[in-house]
Amino acid sequence: MGYEKDVLARARRRYADSVEQHAQQRRQQLEDVYEEYPRVRELDIALRSTMAEVMNHAFRYGEDPTAAVRNIRRKNQALQQERAMILEQAGYREEELAEGPLCRKCGDTGYVGETMCECFRAFCQEEQRKTLTSLLGGEAGDFDEFSLDYYSTAIDPNCGISPREQMEMIYETCVNYARKFSMHSRSLLMNGGTGLGKTFLSACIAKTVVGLGYSVVYDTAIHVFSCLEKQKFGGATPEEKRMAERVMECDLLILDDLGTEMPTAFVAPALYSIVNGRLLEGKPTIISSNLSLGELSRRYSPQIASRLMGEYINLVFLGRDIRLQRANGV
Repeated sequence: MGYEKDVLARARRRYADSVEQHAQQRRQQLEDVYEEYPRVRELDIALRSTMAEVMNHAFRYGEDPTAAVRNIRRKNQALQQERAMILEQAGYREEELAEGPLCRKCGDTGYVGETMCECFRAFCQEEQRKTLTSLLGGEAGDFDEFSLDYYSTAIDPNCGISPREQMEMIYETCVNYARKFSMHSRSLLMNGGTGLGKTFLSACIAKTVVGLGYSVVYDTAIHVFSCLEKQKFGGATPEEKRMAERVMECDLLILDDLGTEMPTAFVAPALYSIVNGRLLEGKPTIISSNLSLGELSRRYSPQIASRLMGEYINLVFLGRDIRLQRANGV
Protein backbone atom coordinates (compact mmCIF):
# COMPACT_ATOMS: atom_id res chain seq x y z
CA MET A 1 0.00 0.00 0.00
CA GLY A 2 1.50 3.31 -1.00
CA TYR A 3 1.00 6.50 -2.97
CA GLU A 4 2.43 7.13 -6.40
CA LYS A 5 5.55 9.27 -6.76
CA ASP A 6 3.68 12.15 -8.41
CA VAL A 7 1.03 12.20 -5.68
CA LEU A 8 3.68 12.12 -2.94
CA ALA A 9 5.67 14.91 -4.57
CA ARG A 10 2.63 17.20 -4.83
CA ALA A 11 1.54 16.34 -1.30
CA ARG A 12 5.01 17.09 0.10
CA ARG A 13 5.06 20.50 -1.58
CA ARG A 14 1.64 21.40 -0.18
CA TYR A 15 2.55 20.02 3.24
CA ALA A 16 5.74 22.10 3.36
CA ASP A 17 3.78 25.19 2.31
CA SER A 18 1.23 24.52 5.06
CA VAL A 19 3.95 24.15 7.70
CA GLU A 20 5.64 27.36 6.57
CA GLN A 21 2.33 29.22 6.48
CA HIS A 22 1.63 28.08 10.04
CA ALA A 23 5.03 29.36 11.17
CA GLN A 24 4.52 32.70 9.41
CA GLN A 25 1.09 33.13 11.01
CA ARG A 26 2.56 32.52 14.47
CA ARG A 27 5.38 34.98 13.82
CA GLN A 28 2.98 37.62 12.50
CA GLN A 29 0.61 37.14 15.40
CA LEU A 30 3.45 37.57 17.86
CA GLU A 31 4.60 40.74 16.07
CA ASP A 32 1.06 42.09 16.32
CA VAL A 33 1.11 41.43 20.06
CA TYR A 34 4.52 43.14 20.40
CA GLU A 35 3.21 46.19 18.59
CA GLU A 36 0.15 46.44 20.79
CA TYR A 37 1.89 45.38 24.01
CA PRO A 38 5.59 46.40 23.89
CA ARG A 39 6.08 45.03 27.40
CA VAL A 40 5.59 41.49 26.05
CA ARG A 41 8.55 41.99 23.70
CA GLU A 42 10.66 43.22 26.65
CA LEU A 43 9.64 40.17 28.67
CA ASP A 44 10.52 37.76 25.84
CA ILE A 45 13.95 39.37 25.48
CA ALA A 46 14.46 39.10 29.22
CA LEU A 47 13.37 35.44 29.24
CA ARG A 48 15.88 34.59 26.52
CA SER A 49 18.63 36.34 28.51
CA THR A 50 17.80 34.32 31.65
CA MET A 51 18.30 31.12 29.69
CA ALA A 52 21.73 32.37 28.63
CA GLU A 53 22.53 33.17 32.27
CA VAL A 54 21.63 29.62 33.32
CA MET A 55 23.95 28.16 30.69
CA ASN A 56 26.72 30.59 31.69
CA HIS A 57 26.62 29.57 35.35
CA ALA A 58 26.27 25.89 34.54
CA PHE A 59 29.57 25.88 32.64
CA ARG A 60 31.67 27.91 35.07
CA TYR A 61 34.48 25.98 36.67
CA GLY A 62 35.29 26.18 40.38
CA GLU A 63 31.88 27.54 41.40
CA ASP A 64 28.75 25.96 42.76
CA PRO A 65 26.08 27.38 40.42
CA THR A 66 23.12 26.06 42.44
CA ALA A 67 22.22 29.28 44.25
CA ALA A 68 22.71 31.46 41.17
CA VAL A 69 20.65 29.15 38.99
CA ARG A 70 17.90 29.06 41.63
CA ASN A 71 17.73 32.86 41.63
CA ILE A 72 17.65 32.99 37.84
CA ARG A 73 14.81 30.47 37.74
CA ARG A 74 12.80 32.53 40.23
CA LYS A 75 13.37 35.57 38.03
CA ASN A 76 12.33 33.54 34.99
CA GLN A 77 9.10 32.39 36.66
CA ALA A 78 8.24 35.96 37.62
CA LEU A 79 8.75 37.11 34.03
CA GLN A 80 6.58 34.26 32.72
CA GLN A 81 3.81 35.08 35.18
CA GLU A 82 3.82 38.74 34.17
CA ARG A 83 3.77 37.77 30.49
CA ALA A 84 0.88 35.33 31.02
CA MET A 85 -1.11 37.95 32.93
CA ILE A 86 -0.72 40.55 30.14
CA LEU A 87 -1.74 38.02 27.47
CA GLU A 88 -4.73 36.83 29.50
CA GLN A 89 -5.98 40.38 30.01
CA ALA A 90 -5.52 41.00 26.29
CA GLY A 91 -7.58 37.90 25.43
CA TYR A 92 -4.74 35.77 24.03
CA ARG A 93 -4.03 32.16 24.89
CA GLU A 94 -0.40 31.25 25.53
CA GLU A 95 -0.52 28.31 23.07
CA GLU A 96 -1.65 30.64 20.28
CA LEU A 97 1.65 32.48 20.40
CA ALA A 98 4.00 29.69 21.36
CA GLU A 99 6.43 28.52 18.73
CA GLY A 100 5.88 24.90 17.83
CA PRO A 101 5.01 22.49 15.01
CA LEU A 102 1.70 22.43 13.22
CA CYS A 103 1.42 18.73 14.12
CA ARG A 104 2.81 17.81 17.52
CA LYS A 105 2.41 14.10 16.78
CA CYS A 106 5.08 14.03 14.05
CA GLY A 107 6.78 17.40 14.61
CA ASP A 108 5.92 18.43 11.02
CA THR A 109 8.04 15.63 9.54
CA GLY A 110 5.00 13.84 8.14
CA TYR A 111 6.05 10.56 9.72
CA VAL A 112 5.97 8.95 13.15
CA GLY A 113 8.90 6.60 12.92
CA GLU A 114 8.42 4.88 9.56
CA THR A 115 4.64 5.31 9.61
CA MET A 116 3.01 8.14 7.65
CA CYS A 117 1.34 10.59 10.01
CA GLU A 118 -2.37 11.32 9.62
CA CYS A 119 -1.62 14.98 8.90
CA PHE A 120 0.51 14.16 5.85
CA ARG A 121 -1.77 11.30 4.76
CA ALA A 122 -4.63 13.81 4.45
CA PHE A 123 -2.61 15.77 1.87
CA CYS A 124 -1.77 12.56 -0.03
CA GLN A 125 -5.40 11.50 -0.15
CA GLU A 126 -6.49 14.91 -1.40
CA GLU A 127 -3.90 14.87 -4.19
CA GLN A 128 -4.91 11.31 -5.11
CA ARG A 129 -8.57 12.40 -5.29
CA LYS A 130 -7.65 15.34 -7.53
CA THR A 131 -5.84 13.00 -9.94
CA LEU A 132 -8.75 10.60 -9.99
CA THR A 133 -11.38 13.33 -10.45
CA SER A 134 -9.51 14.74 -13.44
CA LEU A 135 -9.54 11.28 -15.06
CA LEU A 136 -13.13 10.37 -14.22
CA GLY A 137 -14.75 13.64 -15.20
CA GLY A 138 -18.52 13.18 -15.36
CA GLU A 139 -18.30 9.58 -14.19
CA ALA A 140 -17.10 10.62 -10.75
CA GLY A 141 -20.31 9.64 -8.98
CA ASP A 142 -21.17 7.86 -5.74
CA PHE A 143 -22.71 4.47 -5.11
CA ASP A 144 -25.93 5.97 -3.78
CA GLU A 145 -26.53 7.61 -7.18
CA PHE A 146 -26.78 4.21 -8.87
CA SER A 147 -30.40 3.31 -9.71
CA LEU A 148 -31.79 -0.17 -10.37
CA ASP A 149 -34.91 1.35 -11.92
CA TYR A 150 -33.38 1.14 -15.41
CA TYR A 151 -33.06 -2.66 -15.25
CA SER A 152 -35.96 -4.91 -16.23
CA THR A 153 -37.54 -7.39 -13.81
CA ALA A 154 -38.31 -9.79 -16.68
CA ILE A 155 -36.26 -13.01 -16.65
CA ASP A 156 -33.49 -13.08 -19.27
CA PRO A 157 -33.95 -16.45 -21.06
CA ASN A 158 -30.20 -16.76 -21.70
CA CYS A 159 -29.25 -16.25 -18.06
CA GLY A 160 -32.27 -17.46 -16.10
CA ILE A 161 -32.30 -14.27 -14.02
CA SER A 162 -33.72 -10.80 -14.49
CA PRO A 163 -31.37 -7.90 -15.26
CA ARG A 164 -32.52 -6.17 -12.06
CA GLU A 165 -31.67 -9.18 -9.88
CA GLN A 166 -28.31 -9.56 -11.61
CA MET A 167 -27.48 -5.87 -11.28
CA GLU A 168 -28.55 -5.78 -7.64
CA MET A 169 -26.06 -8.57 -6.97
CA ILE A 170 -23.36 -6.76 -8.93
CA TYR A 171 -24.07 -3.49 -7.14
CA GLU A 172 -23.74 -5.11 -3.71
CA THR A 173 -20.56 -6.88 -4.83
CA CYS A 174 -19.02 -3.59 -5.97
CA VAL A 175 -19.98 -1.74 -2.78
CA ASN A 176 -18.54 -4.47 -0.55
CA TYR A 177 -15.44 -4.77 -2.74
CA ALA A 178 -14.74 -1.04 -2.45
CA ARG A 179 -15.42 -0.68 1.26
CA LYS A 180 -13.42 -3.76 2.21
CA PHE A 181 -10.64 -3.30 -0.33
CA SER A 182 -7.16 -4.48 0.60
CA MET A 183 -4.09 -5.74 -1.21
CA HIS A 184 -5.59 -9.21 -0.74
CA SER A 185 -8.70 -8.31 -2.78
CA ARG A 186 -9.28 -10.27 -5.95
CA SER A 187 -9.44 -8.74 -9.42
CA LEU A 188 -12.72 -8.05 -11.20
CA LEU A 189 -13.80 -8.44 -14.82
CA MET A 190 -16.88 -6.38 -15.66
CA ASN A 191 -18.34 -7.22 -19.05
CA GLY A 192 -21.61 -6.73 -20.87
CA GLY A 193 -23.25 -4.38 -23.35
CA THR A 194 -22.69 -0.65 -23.59
CA GLY A 195 -24.35 1.78 -21.22
CA LEU A 196 -25.07 -0.69 -18.41
CA GLY A 197 -23.08 0.98 -15.61
CA LYS A 198 -19.66 -0.67 -15.84
CA THR A 199 -17.76 2.61 -16.00
CA PHE A 200 -19.93 4.24 -13.36
CA LEU A 201 -19.55 1.44 -10.80
CA SER A 202 -15.82 1.07 -11.41
CA ALA A 203 -15.46 4.83 -10.89
CA CYS A 204 -17.37 4.55 -7.61
CA ILE A 205 -14.98 1.80 -6.52
CA ALA A 206 -12.03 4.00 -7.43
CA LYS A 207 -13.28 6.92 -5.33
CA THR A 208 -13.97 4.73 -2.31
CA VAL A 209 -10.62 2.92 -2.50
CA VAL A 210 -8.74 6.23 -2.78
CA GLY A 211 -10.54 7.34 0.38
CA LEU A 212 -9.10 4.30 2.17
CA GLY A 213 -5.59 5.53 1.38
CA TYR A 214 -4.70 3.28 -1.57
CA SER A 215 -3.26 4.47 -4.87
CA VAL A 216 -5.55 3.99 -7.86
CA VAL A 217 -4.94 4.40 -11.58
CA TYR A 218 -8.14 4.71 -13.61
CA ASP A 219 -7.74 5.02 -17.36
CA THR A 220 -9.04 3.78 -20.68
CA ALA A 221 -7.45 0.85 -22.50
CA ILE A 222 -6.87 3.12 -25.50
CA HIS A 223 -4.74 5.57 -23.53
CA VAL A 224 -2.88 2.96 -21.48
CA PHE A 225 -1.84 0.90 -24.53
CA SER A 226 -0.85 4.08 -26.36
CA CYS A 227 1.45 5.10 -23.49
CA LEU A 228 2.96 1.64 -23.26
CA GLU A 229 3.59 1.46 -27.00
CA LYS A 230 5.23 4.88 -27.14
CA GLN A 231 7.41 4.04 -24.17
CA LYS A 232 8.61 0.86 -25.87
CA PHE A 233 9.16 2.23 -29.37
CA GLY A 234 10.03 5.85 -28.55
CA GLY A 235 8.29 9.20 -28.75
CA ALA A 236 6.64 9.07 -25.31
CA THR A 237 6.25 12.29 -23.38
CA PRO A 238 7.34 12.36 -19.71
CA GLU A 239 3.67 12.10 -18.72
CA GLU A 240 3.15 9.07 -20.98
CA LYS A 241 6.28 7.40 -19.58
CA ARG A 242 5.01 8.01 -16.09
CA MET A 243 1.65 6.47 -16.95
CA ALA A 244 3.40 3.35 -18.22
CA GLU A 245 5.11 3.05 -14.82
CA ARG A 246 1.97 3.80 -12.80
CA VAL A 247 0.09 0.94 -14.45
CA MET A 248 2.27 -1.57 -12.61
CA GLU A 249 3.04 0.47 -9.47
CA CYS A 250 -0.45 1.39 -8.29
CA ASP A 251 -2.37 -0.57 -5.65
CA LEU A 252 -5.46 -0.83 -7.87
CA LEU A 253 -5.51 -0.52 -11.66
CA ILE A 254 -8.85 0.07 -13.37
CA LEU A 255 -8.64 -0.51 -17.11
CA ASP A 256 -11.81 0.82 -18.71
CA ASP A 257 -13.32 -0.06 -22.11
CA LEU A 258 -11.01 -2.92 -23.02
CA GLY A 259 -11.68 -3.81 -26.65
CA THR A 260 -12.20 -0.27 -27.93
CA GLU A 261 -8.50 0.13 -28.76
CA MET A 262 -7.08 -0.63 -32.21
CA PRO A 263 -6.19 -4.36 -32.46
CA THR A 264 -2.47 -4.12 -33.19
CA ALA A 265 0.27 -6.72 -32.76
CA PHE A 266 1.43 -4.80 -29.67
CA VAL A 267 -1.82 -4.84 -27.69
CA ALA A 268 -2.23 -8.55 -26.85
CA PRO A 269 1.30 -8.99 -25.41
CA ALA A 270 0.94 -5.69 -23.51
CA LEU A 271 -2.38 -6.80 -22.01
CA TYR A 272 -0.92 -10.16 -21.02
CA SER A 273 2.02 -8.37 -19.38
CA ILE A 274 -0.37 -6.19 -17.36
CA VAL A 275 -2.72 -9.00 -16.35
CA ASN A 276 -0.05 -11.59 -15.57
CA GLY A 277 2.43 -9.11 -14.04
CA ARG A 278 -0.08 -7.68 -11.59
CA LEU A 279 -1.33 -11.15 -10.66
CA LEU A 280 2.23 -12.24 -9.88
CA GLU A 281 2.77 -9.14 -7.73
CA GLY A 282 -0.54 -9.68 -5.93
CA LYS A 283 -1.98 -6.36 -7.09
CA PRO A 284 -5.73 -6.21 -7.82
CA THR A 285 -7.01 -5.07 -11.21
CA ILE A 286 -10.47 -4.18 -12.51
CA ILE A 287 -11.12 -4.55 -16.23
CA SER A 288 -14.33 -3.44 -17.93
CA SER A 289 -15.23 -4.46 -21.46
CA ASN A 290 -18.18 -4.73 -23.82
CA LEU A 291 -16.78 -8.06 -25.00
CA SER A 292 -17.78 -11.48 -23.67
CA LEU A 293 -15.17 -13.94 -22.41
CA GLY A 294 -15.33 -15.75 -25.75
CA GLU A 295 -14.79 -12.52 -27.66
CA LEU A 296 -11.91 -11.56 -25.37
CA SER A 297 -10.30 -14.95 -26.03
CA ARG A 298 -10.60 -14.55 -29.81
CA ARG A 299 -9.50 -10.89 -29.84
CA TYR A 300 -6.47 -11.28 -27.58
CA SER A 301 -5.43 -14.83 -26.74
CA PRO A 302 -6.68 -17.96 -24.94
CA GLN A 303 -3.91 -17.42 -22.37
CA ILE A 304 -5.30 -14.01 -21.42
CA ALA A 305 -8.85 -15.35 -21.30
CA SER A 306 -7.63 -18.21 -19.08
CA ARG A 307 -6.09 -15.74 -16.63
CA LEU A 308 -9.27 -13.70 -16.58
CA MET A 309 -11.56 -16.71 -16.09
CA GLY A 310 -9.34 -18.37 -13.51
CA GLU A 311 -8.19 -15.40 -11.40
CA TYR A 312 -10.83 -12.67 -11.85
CA ILE A 313 -14.34 -12.47 -10.44
CA ASN A 314 -16.54 -12.14 -13.52
CA LEU A 315 -19.44 -9.67 -13.20
CA VAL A 316 -21.74 -9.95 -16.24
CA PHE A 317 -23.87 -6.82 -16.72
CA LEU A 318 -27.39 -7.29 -18.12
CA GLY A 319 -30.06 -4.92 -19.40
CA ARG A 320 -30.70 -2.20 -21.97
CA ASP A 321 -28.42 0.78 -22.63
CA ILE A 322 -29.24 3.31 -19.88
CA ARG A 323 -28.05 6.22 -22.01
CA LEU A 324 -30.54 5.31 -24.75
CA GLN A 325 -33.31 4.92 -22.18
CA ARG A 326 -32.61 8.40 -20.84
CA ALA A 327 -32.42 9.84 -24.34
CA ASN A 328 -35.82 8.33 -25.11
CA GLY A 329 -37.26 9.66 -21.88
CA VAL A 330 -37.67 6.25 -20.28
